[in-house]
Amino acid sequence: MGKIFNKILKSLDFNGRDWTVFLFSLLLAFSIWLIHNLSLKYSEFIQVPVRVQCELEGHSDVSVNVDDVIARCQTSGYNILRAARLQHRKPLSLQVTPSVLHSGGGEIFYMTSDDLQEYTHLIFGENVSVEYFLKDTLFFRFPYETHKKVPVYPVHILRYDPQYIGEGSMTVEPDSVVLYGEPAHLDNIGMVMTEPIRLDGINSNVHGVAKLEKVKGIRMSSESVHYSQGVTRFVEITSVVSIQSRNVPADKELMIYPSTAEVTFRCIFPLPSNPTGSVRFYVDYEDFMNSLNGKCTVRTDALPPEIIGYEITPRAFDCVVNERL
Repeated sequence: MGKIFNKILKSLDFNGRDWTVFLFSLLLAFSIWLIHNLSLKYSEFIQVPVRVQCELEGHSDVSVNVDDVIARCQTSGYNILRAARLQHRKPLSLQVTPSVLHSGGGEIFYMTSDDLQEYTHLIFGENVSVEYFLKDTLFFRFPYETHKKVPVYPVHILRYDPQYIGEGSMTVEPDSVVLYGEPAHLDNIGMVMTEPIRLDGINSNVHGVAKLEKVKGIRMSSESVHYSQGVTRFVEITSVVSIQSRNVPADKELMIYPSTAEVTFRCIFPLPSNPTGSVRFYVDYEDFMNSLNGKCTVRTDALPPEIIGYEITPRAFDCVVNERL
């Protein structure tokens, strides 16, 4: 067989270079033919799986089912090949206005072929002319859902530089979000949390954006919040203070042990004057009466604005009541 093929080549007087030119010419001719044919207009049935998005009051905003839009379209061969390739991918998410969805009762809504006309360019792409739809009506199910407003809890791990501290609590905006979902999903949700906010080396006010933790089966009115945390520099002032008693009946005497405590005050910097002298610490008689073993923690009146916090040693005090003679 090889001898016969060689004889044919010799009779045609083809050498290796001639074969290269011949194959290249053949490939070029095929490419031109393919490009020409793909650019021509054809009529073909195109099928596109669609999931609908729509803001329907009292219902989920996304249909739980997928329906196929099937139409005979006139378009180029390129678009037909593209449609055939996309047919096997995930469904097209089609956002529509509520006016084109008609109630079929309960959770069922439908669209007619007339309703689809304004969305053909989104479904099939540009430069596609729809001759007619094979399916006259598409049905979609939008489950019932309720809504619930819950607070946002910022989850944070903040590490400050020495002599810096957070001023107040971290705030978020918005501080609450509306949850939408089926009643069974919403019943046990009392709050939503941010993804962890981790910051190190803090020595000035901080702010940023934090995403909210997703909850399966629930959509939220906001997917993220803006957080902010005031930061101030402080100095520490340590002093020994006496522990007083308050609201003790006239015929009683409340004895507190120890009667003094060491308090480390955190004060804003710079500090114009020492505000610690005006702070009074006391044990309330009602706290003693409610205690199980006579141990009480101390209270204090509202702190001056220059004091942002304190630590007291010891933390608990032994208390005894005597009858006043």
